[in-house]
Amino acid sequence: MTPDPAVQADATSERAQGPLIALYAGSFDPITHGHEDLIKRTLTFSDRLIVAVANNVNKQPLFRVDERIAFIRECIGDDPRIEVRAFSGLLVEFAREVGARVNVRGLRAVSDFEYEFQLALMNRHLYPDLETVFMTPSLDTTYISSSMVREVARFGGDVSGLVHPVVGRALIERYRELAMGREGRG
Repeated sequence: MTPDPAVQADATSERAQGPLIALYAGSFDPITHGHEDLIKRTLTFSDRLIVAVANNVNKQPLFRVDERIAFIRECIGDDPRIEVRAFSGLLVEFAREVGARVNVRGLRAVSDFEYEFQLALMNRHLYPDLETVFMTPSLDTTYISSSMVREVARFGGDVSGLVHPVVGRALIERYRELAMGREGRG
């Protein structure tokens, strides 16, 4: 079967644009095994991945941006194809700045889809060259979310199967600090 010349031309023009840079943005408060899974799998179809840690002024994160970046670096190791950076403002502006052509979003459940779909359409409106790719987590990480991990840790539950050991220890310590602060005021 002879390849379609139009398809070959599109593939050639894509390669001419340089390496495929993917963006995986989120608050990562904290990074979980589910995030790690998507990071590793994104590298199977991209040349570079920028893990973009959002500095969302509308949220009260448990960990500072620099702490979240350090956790991500600890979890992913020193793969030269991965860069971890903080950003604030519009994701599409950050994507333009770093030359990303793919925006990776994880979908754990159908309930995630409506919001993510609207976000993808708005991003396409603002930056048509950024393609959103929805990825489902591996079966053993589907139920994990940062908010659930924080809740389990807050009440002293075992998070060892949900996050990297460094993150697990940091969660225990942070909630201990917060509890001590409440006791000091009480």
